[in-house]
Amino acid sequence: MSETPAQGKYEQLYGVVERLTFHSSDTGYTVARLKAPSDRDLVTIVGSFPNIQAGQTLQMEGFWRSHPKFGDQFQVMQYEETKPATLTGLEKYLGSGLIKGVGPVTAKRIVAHFGLDTLDVIENQIDRLSEVPGIAKKRIEMIQSTWEEQKSIKDVMVFLQGHGVSTTYAVKIFKQYRNESIAIVTENPYRLATDIYGIGFFTADAIAQNVGFAPDCEFRARAGILHSLSAAGEDGHCYLPQPELVESTVKLLSHGEYAANVDRILDLTNQMAISDEIVMQGYQGEFICYRPSFYHTEQNLADRLNQLLNRRVEIDMERVKSWIDRFTKKHEIDLSPLQRQAVELAASSPVMVLTGGPGTGKSFSTRTIVALWKAMGKTILLGSPTGRAAQRLKEMTGQEAKTIHRLLEFDPSTMGFKHDRDYPLEAQSIVIDEASMLDLFLANSLIKAVPLDAQLLLVGDTDQLPSVGPGNVLMDLINSGKVPVVRLTEVFRQAQASQIVQNAHRINQGYFPKLEKISDHPKSDCLWLEMEQPEDAVQGICDIVEHLLPNLGFNPRQDVQVLAPMTRGDVGTRNLNQVLQNLINPSHVQKGEIKRGGMTLRVGDRIIQQGNDYNREVFNGDLGVISQIDLEEQEVTVMFGDRAVTYDSADLNEITLAWAVSVHKSQGSEYPVVIFPIYTQHFMMLSRNLVYTGLTRAKKLAIVVGNKKSIGMAVKQVKDRDRYTFLSHRLTHISDGT
Repeated sequence: MSETPAQGKYEQLYGVVERLTFHSSDTGYTVARLKAPSDRDLVTIVGSFPNIQAGQTLQMEGFWRSHPKFGDQFQVMQYEETKPATLTGLEKYLGSGLIKGVGPVTAKRIVAHFGLDTLDVIENQIDRLSEVPGIAKKRIEMIQSTWEEQKSIKDVMVFLQGHGVSTTYAVKIFKQYRNESIAIVTENPYRLATDIYGIGFFTADAIAQNVGFAPDCEFRARAGILHSLSAAGEDGHCYLPQPELVESTVKLLSHGEYAANVDRILDLTNQMAISDEIVMQGYQGEFICYRPSFYHTEQNLADRLNQLLNRRVEIDMERVKSWIDRFTKKHEIDLSPLQRQAVELAASSPVMVLTGGPGTGKSFSTRTIVALWKAMGKTILLGSPTGRAAQRLKEMTGQEAKTIHRLLEFDPSTMGFKHDRDYPLEAQSIVIDEASMLDLFLANSLIKAVPLDAQLLLVGDTDQLPSVGPGNVLMDLINSGKVPVVRLTEVFRQAQASQIVQNAHRINQGYFPKLEKISDHPKSDCLWLEMEQPEDAVQGICDIVEHLLPNLGFNPRQDVQVLAPMTRGDVGTRNLNQVLQNLINPSHVQKGEIKRGGMTLRVGDRIIQQGNDYNREVFNGDLGVISQIDLEEQEVTVMFGDRAVTYDSADLNEITLAWAVSVHKSQGSEYPVVIFPIYTQHFMMLSRNLVYTGLTRAKKLAIVVGNKKSIGMAVKQVKDRDRYTFLSHRLTHISDGT
C-alpha cells in the first residue's frame, strides 16, 4: 500500500468508533471509521489497537495523511479510551454485548428515552427502564443482574485492558479467577495459558511484558517449555526428545536482543522433571520428555489394551464358517478371501483392526461382521469420531451409531465421560469406524470404557491423514504386531468405475492422478481445472460453484465442500470463506448478521466448531448452519442436524465459517462434491496422504484446482506419519513382560 511520504503535524482527534473496517488480532493493525463531533461525515483512523471495538470513545494523538486510493486518514500514534460521553457512545457502549439483555436495538431505545442520564438511570433507578417500549420486567431483572456483574468486574476490566487484553479475553479471565484476576495476572500471567481456553503462550507472554516481566524470568522459561511440548502435541507428537525440546524452547523464548541460554533451559527441564511438571524417560541413550497428561494417558492406554488382548474368545469356528456360507448364499454375495478372513477373525479376536483403501470392501466386511455378531446374540454398539461418519455407519449396518463422545456420555458436572473403567459400556461387541482419527486421549477414553469381556473392531484407513490430535493410534496398534490385522487390498469391480477410487490408489502408490479436464459435460468423477496462479484459482472456484455445479444438478449450499490444505493465502480457508460466503450467502441484514473479530456471520452460513464444547455437546469438526441471530441478546443459534445450539457473544470464537475447511477438519466426513485447490504456497502442508484424504472425501465428484507442479510435489511427499509416539513400543514390551 503506497502512502504519501510527508508526515503532517501532530494533532488530537476525539470521537466514537462507529465500525471496524479491518482489524488484525495478531498485530493489532486496525482501520476503523470514527464519528468525530466536529465532522458531519465519518473519518478513517489507522493504527495499532490491541483491543478495539465499536462504541469505544477514543482520545487520540496522531497526524493526517492522504492515501492516493482511500483518501484522508488519521494515523493514530497513541490513544486512550474515555467514558462514553455522547449519545452515540452510550448506544455503542450499552449495545456492545457486555450487558446481557441489551443489544444494539434496545440500547438505541434506552438512550433515545433517557439521553445523557442513561447510565445514572441504570445505576440508581433501573425500574424506570420499564418506561422504554419493549422492555419487560424479566428483561429489566436480567439487565440489573448483569449490570451488577459489570460493575464488579469494572476494575478488573480496566486493569486488563490497560495491559493490552481484549474485552473477550478479559471476560474469560474474570470468569476463571473472579476477584483474584488482578493478583494472578500480576503474580504470574503465564498461568493464563494453562488455565483459560483461547489464551496461549503468546497472548500470556504479551500480557506479561505489559505487566513488566523480564524476558529471562523463570515463569516465562517454564511456560515456554510447557508450550513447546503443547505445540508438539498440536503437531501430533506425544513427546519430544530432550534435545529437541530444549532447541524449540530456546527458539521460542529468544526475541530481539534477548537470547535464551541453552544450558539454563536444559537444567530447567531436569528441574521440572524432578518436580513432576514434565515426565522424562530414558530411551535409546537419551531422554524423551512428556507433559504428564500425555505420558500417563499413553501408559494407561497400553495397559488397558494389553488387558483386552490377553483375553481368549471361546467360539465354535465351524459354526461361524457355516453361518458365513449360509449368509453369503442367502444374500447372493461373494466375500473375497481377505474379507472372509476378516469376518472369521472378528468372531474370535478380543481386539481387531480392519484396514484398507477406498473400494476394497471395508464397509461390506463391517456390515457382515455386525450381522454375524447379531446372529450370535451379542449386544452391539457402533461409534465413530464424527457425527457424519456415525450416520454412515448407521446407514451401512442398519443399527444405531453414535459419535464416540455421545457413546461415552460426557458429564459437564465432572468434565469427564460417564463411561470408564468403573462404569464400562454395556456391550459385548463394539465397532469403531474411521479409527485413523482416534488421537491419544480419545482412544484412551474409549478403550478404558470397553468391558474386559467385550470384543472391539477398529475400522480405518491408515493411508489417510493421522488424527488431528496427538498420537498415531491405529498405525501404532498395527505396527506393534500384537493386534490382529486384516488389510483389504482388492479393489472391487463397482469401485473400479470411479476415477476418485482409482486416483486414490494411484496417489497412494506415488503416481500422478489421472484427471479429466473440466468441461460442461464431464465423463469422469475426477476433474481438473489447471490454474497456474492461486489468485486466478479463486475466480475459477467461484465460476465452478456459481455456474458449472448447478448445471450438473448440484446445490452449492448443500452439496459442495471446498477443502484447502491451509488457512492462509489466496486459496486458504480464511480468504475462500469470505469469497464463498459473499457468493453463496450474500449480505442480507434483514435476515440477521453479526460481526465478530473481523468475521461476519449470517443466517444461512455453514459453520464449523473449532474445539470440544462439552457443555453444548458440540465437538471439534462438527458442521452446522446458522438458523437465527438475535442482535438484542447478541446470540447466534446454530443447527447441528436437528439440534439447535445457541452461542453468546463471548463464545463466538468457538465457531468459524465452513464454506471452505481444512483437509484435516474434513476427516470422517464425505460430501457429494469436493473442490480441492493445491498450490506450492501450501508446501508446508503438502503430502501424499493429504491429497489422498482430500480426494476421498468426495462421493460423487472431485474437482482439483491447481498446477501440476504442486500436485507432483504433494504426491512425492510422504510425511505426517513419523510422529513421536511410544504406544507401539509400550504394547510390545508390556506383552513381552519387559
